[in-house]
Amino acid sequence: MVNETDIFEIISSAGDSKAKAFEALKYAKKKNFKKARELLQEAKDVDIEAHKIQTKIIQNEIMNKDNDVSLLMVHAQDHYMNSQLARDLIEEMIDILEREGE
Repeated sequence: MVNETDIFEIISSAGDSKAKAFEALKYAKKKNFKKARELLQEAKDVDIEAHKIQTKIIQNEIMNKDNDVSLLMVHAQDHYMNSQLARDLIEEMIDILEREGE
């Protein structure tokens, strides 16, 4: 069975990443693009940690070590996917705001 600690790490990382991305957008709206870019990078770094855990879980499933899919794991994947989508969209929004300010 998949370690629940790993699942909660994915959920936590996804939440942190999404929060940093939305904070970046707030800074961009104030025209502080340097801080916005820093926060976006922090969001990406947090996502990398979640991705490492996700990869470990997938590799274990491929090797038939873990093949139970729980509702909690589906929930974690949903959070992770949404954080990535939010970060990507916010990055595009920041790009637009920055170009408009030129």
